[in-house]
Order: sequence, then C-alpha cells, then structure tokens
Amino acid sequence: MESVVFIFSLIDCCALIFLSVYFIITLSDLECDYINARSCCSKLNKWVIPELIGHTIVTVLMLISLHWFIFLLNLPVATWNIYRYIMVPSGNMGVFDPTEIHNRGQLKSHMKEAMVKLGFHLLCFFMYLYSMILALIND
Repeated sequence: MESVVFIFSLIDCCALIFLSVYFIITLSDLECDYINARSCCSKLNKWVIPELIGHTIVTVLMLISLHWFIFLLNLPVATWNIYRYIMVPSGNMGVFDPTEIHNRGQLKSHMKEAMVKLGFHLLCFFMYLYSMILALIND
C-alpha cells in the first residue's frame, strides 16, 4: 500500500513539475511581449485549480498514510495555493489578472513563485522517488 501512495505521488509530482515549467514559459513569453496579457492570464488561470487540486490531494494522502514529515513539508505550499485562490478580488479574472499583472511588479513575483514551486516540486520528486524505491524494496 505504501508503494502505491508514493507511485501516485510521483506521478502527481511529475504533473506539477510540468505545470510549473508551463507557468514559467508562459510568464516569460509575456515578459518578452510574445503574447498579450489577456491570453497569458487566461492560459494560466485555466491551470490554477488543477494545480491546487493535485497538490492538495498529495498533501491529504500523506496525512492519511501517516507520513508526517512529507505532510508537514507539503502543507505550507498547499496552504499558500488555497490562500492565493481564495483571496482573488471579486472583479479580477482569476489569480492572474491581465489588468494588474504589469502593476507593482506582479509579473516578477509570479515568476519568482513559479521558480520556487519548480524547485520545491523537484525536491519532492526525488524524495518521492527515494521513498517509492524504499517502499518497493521493503515489500
């Protein structure tokens, strides 16, 4: 059972790494003016909820399977994703809003957030890979 948990977490982590890279590429395209703000924000907002669900599922799965260290490592990022989604102002298009993305350095902060998430997901990937191998050896 433990190996199944880590196999699922590894697959989910691969999807989250892909999403982080997609966010970085799309935001850098906006920064270089290859796409406009509206199309960039609509592309990114489409993937905010799947990212939130994917990360929350892994966090809850680690809580249920009693892997406390991994749960506590994932909890701040999952909480940040939920907080960011809940605190979207009522008039905005979503987490990424085309009218505000160039104001107050939001583009840079979104880019930094995507880079930090990429690093976090890469760390988690290797941690899940190690745990999966350990679980398969012990079974």
